[in-house]
Amino acid sequence: MAAAKGNTKAKAKKESKFSKETYMFWYENMLLQRRFEEKAGQLYGQQKIRGFCHLYIGQEACSSGSVSALKEGDKYITAYRDHGHPLALGTDPKAVMAELMAKATGISKGKGGSMHMFDREKGFFGGHGIVGGQVPLGAGIAFAEKYNKTGNLCMCMMGDGAVRQGAFHEA
Repeated sequence: MAAAKGNTKAKAKKESKFSKETYMFWYENMLLQRRFEEKAGQLYGQQKIRGFCHLYIGQEACSSGSVSALKEGDKYITAYRDHGHPLALGTDPKAVMAELMAKATGISKGKGGSMHMFDREKGFFGGHGIVGGQVPLGAGIAFAEKYNKTGNLCMCMMGDGAVRQGAFHEA
């Protein structure tokens, strides 16, 4: 019986699907996003961030995990809860915060705010304020990648509300 338990531990150790570095990337990425969003919420409460501020708290694992499946050149598009996505892709947190505060040093030069961030260098085609509005855009980006035979893909993040939109079914 004791030998069986020892064998199970050894077997469990061998079956780890991901490296320690991958687990650390996920943890550090999720922690960065959580702390960033907590600070953004605080600044929004102090009215230093104007307009809308849809926080990504509680969804950090979605962006952290999904970006590990991407490769160089892949594209990424999402809805209006978009602060965590550019952070997960490696965008400078200072540039994302500057965007929230409508500063010219922001990733969209301060014109996108909370819901419309873009980072072309990272392949991030932004957050979109219309529920499901990113779906046909993501399909178009994916089609362009296929048409141009790049071998790249477009990851389109959406919530359950987007599935109820006609654009989802048409795309």
